[in-house]
Amino acid sequence: MKSIGMIRPVDKMGRVVIPKEIRAQLGVENNQDCFEIFTEGDRVILRKYQPTCIFCDSNGESVDFNGYTVCKECIEKLKELEMQPE
Repeated sequence: MKSIGMIRPVDKMGRVVIPKEIRAQLGVENNQDCFEIFTEGDRVILRKYQPTCIFCDSNGESVDFNGYTVCKECIEKLKELEMQPE
């Protein structure tokens, strides 16, 4: 893990500001992107959240369908399944 020399306080609500430079490096847009939060021993790990396909767990090109993420490949497979005779 690389130290970048930035220290941020925790406010009364438990919030920490992620520096603009780090958000830019990760491609995080304010009011648009989310973070996944993990712990590992005494560490808190943040990772930019990227939804994955509900069927194959890939994070490739996808669409939102009724609150579920479905990748283009699985959509094509579902179309093929629909076309098969019973």
